[in-house]
Amino acid sequence: MLNIGNTLVSEDLLDLDFVCNITQCKGACCVEGEAGAPLEEKELKILEKNYSAIAPYLNESGKVAIKKQGKFIETSDGEFETPLVNGKECAYAVFTNQGVAQCGIENAHKDGKLDWKKPISCHLYPIRVQEYSEFTAINYHHWQICETACSLGAQLKVPVYKFVKDALIRKFGTPWYNELDRVAQKHLSE
Repeated sequence: MLNIGNTLVSEDLLDLDFVCNITQCKGACCVEGEAGAPLEEKELKILEKNYSAIAPYLNESGKVAIKKQGKFIETSDGEFETPLVNGKECAYAVFTNQGVAQCGIENAHKDGKLDWKKPISCHLYPIRVQEYSEFTAINYHHWQICETACSLGAQLKVPVYKFVKDALIRKFGTPWYNELDRVAQKHLSE
């Protein structure tokens, strides 16, 4: 683990490669799994405030799930996440004619309807962030559905931390990212 500010960063972010290969996985991270996308508390207000701008970008099954469950749900351990459609895809996921999952929130953002890109947990993926009282842990989440992303990342020689650069800057700021990059360059040269 690398210590940067009050964060502990897994060396996997530097040592492993990753580039989403959406043509191969078809956005499976928005569909697979047992839970919705993790949400930060401040994101709950953003969803509430901007839902009317997001709704036109959602499909009917997503809208029904949100109407039934709410714009977000609270888990049994007090965390928040996006609702799911029939226990499968995120309620905010939409699909192209080729069956590729996209984010309705991100599509609204691309069209200039809101200034929020999407939940930070989605933007950071395959990184997962865990807040503790003394520090924040930043880890790589290995998931078999992303094997093609690992292969493409290795082929292109793009470490995880560079693939999610924009998301890391969004979450932790430019000075933090620059320090991570400095530490990474030193780590990778050793």
